[in-house]
Amino acid sequence: MKTVQMKGEVIPNDYSDVYDWLNCQYFSPKSVTDALTEANGEDVSLEINSPGGYIDAGSEIYTELMEYPGKINAQIVGYACSAASWIALAADHVVMSPTAQMMIHRASGGAIGNSSDMKSEYNALDQMDKSFVDLYAKRTGKSQEDIYQMMVDTTWMNAKTAVENGFADEVMFENKEPALVNADGSLSVQPEMINKIKNLLHRDTETSKKTNDVSKPSENKEKQPKKSKKNDLALLLWS
Repeated sequence: MKTVQMKGEVIPNDYSDVYDWLNCQYFSPKSVTDALTEANGEDVSLEINSPGGYIDAGSEIYTELMEYPGKINAQIVGYACSAASWIALAADHVVMSPTAQMMIHRASGGAIGNSSDMKSEYNALDQMDKSFVDLYAKRTGKSQEDIYQMMVDTTWMNAKTAVENGFADEVMFENKEPALVNADGSLSVQPEMINKIKNLLHRDTETSKKTNDVSKPSENKEKQPKKSKKNDLALLLWS
């Protein structure tokens, strides 16, 4: 059985360069596709510890898992929050560590523009909520009204509570004493920073190419101090 790591935030494919550079854990539709292609139809185990992330990327991953021909087991070893919760529910069997946590909530987003733009954003979020209500209700057997209220309340569930509510099938290590956990489901890289960091990365790449095309200066010339990429990043983050 192949293990597919789902650690860190759920991100779109084109954000991976930023997350790689920052050494942040993530998984994306491409990373999941590559893992499933390598598994080639054999049973897989998803090892999940994720605060969630981007809905479009999560939806693509959920669809890939649902279409996979082999059996899928999910092991929630840390978090399965937000988008990661319904990615986990694409598995045929879900188990949770006794210290793990699952969280479900309503979709969130933002809009800029006129009243029509606000109305469109409201409709988009409302339709997303309805999709998640349908998904959770079908998997758990709970009523849509109960699921919706759980999402409104931003419901956190430990392993035992998740099993009781139908979000997981069993608790791992039931005969062992669990440890306490703490939780924070915030994204480490905010969406508005992605393009700024990408511009910095691409600018440094172009500068490096140009530098390689220039002949090495003589040793007696005074060396110019190099501009620090990390200093540039610090300025971006504080701007």
